[in-house]
Amino acid sequence: MDTERHPSSRQTIAILSRGDAAARREATAQNSRFVRVFEALAAAGIDAFPAIYDESFAGAVRDQLLAADGVLVWVDPIHQGKTRAELDALLRDVAAQGPWVSAHPDIILKMGVKEVLYRTRHLGWGADTHRYDTAASFRSQFPARLRAGGPRVLKQNRGNGGQGVWKVEALPGTESMVRVLHAQRGSTPEDMPIDALLARCEPYFGWGGCIIDQAFQPRLPDGMIRCYMSGTKVAGFGHQKIKALIPPPEGPEAPEAQPGPRIMHGPDASPFQALRGAMEDEWTPQMMATLGIDESSLPVIWDADFLYGPKDAAGADTYVLCEINASSCFAIPEEAPAAIARTVKQRLMRIARTRART
Repeated sequence: MDTERHPSSRQTIAILSRGDAAARREATAQNSRFVRVFEALAAAGIDAFPAIYDESFAGAVRDQLLAADGVLVWVDPIHQGKTRAELDALLRDVAAQGPWVSAHPDIILKMGVKEVLYRTRHLGWGADTHRYDTAASFRSQFPARLRAGGPRVLKQNRGNGGQGVWKVEALPGTESMVRVLHAQRGSTPEDMPIDALLARCEPYFGWGGCIIDQAFQPRLPDGMIRCYMSGTKVAGFGHQKIKALIPPPEGPEAPEAQPGPRIMHGPDASPFQALRGAMEDEWTPQMMATLGIDESSLPVIWDADFLYGPKDAAGADTYVLCEINASSCFAIPEEAPAAIARTVKQRLMRIARTRART
């Protein structure tokens, strides 16, 4: 009997997410929040199974992943005090032994961190952006930049959910005091000595290696546009009136302080076609060239979050990149699971052809 795997045979994908031992025991494709992704993969002829990860049973997860042809990862950089440090080491080990991993930790370190805002600041999505590599450079450069240029936004290199993102304003009449607002939900403005802010941010150099500093975008109240990508192609859009970094008018629990719903759109939504063209034809290829990423290494699902920049001379909107999510991009538009399945199938077929030639 011919038992050699051929490119046409069904292949298996593990969908990896974080959870405890109970979640691992009870996990099925049907009760997963990724059920639509499981369904799209099945429709494309790809078998998929859930793999629940925690550091306490990492060895068993590693064995699961090594038995798959590929791994799709949905794990936040920071979750309830836990980072991805151990998981990333595990995923690198798995990928080195054969299974394809998306997004690979090395790709996340190139594009899914705030440093990408600095490295791609010359692209059409760029803004006034600076990077501090050490606590000393942060202390010596940031205060003068703040006083000279208006409100700034500080961002730790790796984080999610607004953790480690601060709007900072210089207070008039003093060089020693600043007003800060954390992007995490429930935060309120706080006046403090600038030295206290600098000390508060210094731990970010230990986990993320740098701090990114962007000019605050005054059109923030107009909302954020999330451009969902599968590989190099737009898979949809989400538009949301966010309230992070906007001072709550009547306290953080007031209805006016809560973010609006994210309204999802497909890739053909007319309000976003200029952004789609820029992403597919210009910015994504330019980002790949700048960061040294080939098309086959791009995550099967990632998103670029944009704020509205100043209107151009013709009155059209411009867009400013505020972050890229490549670690755990979810929720996603209803069109995205099919796009994910198409990209996964293309990647697996390419890998199978390559292996057949060797």
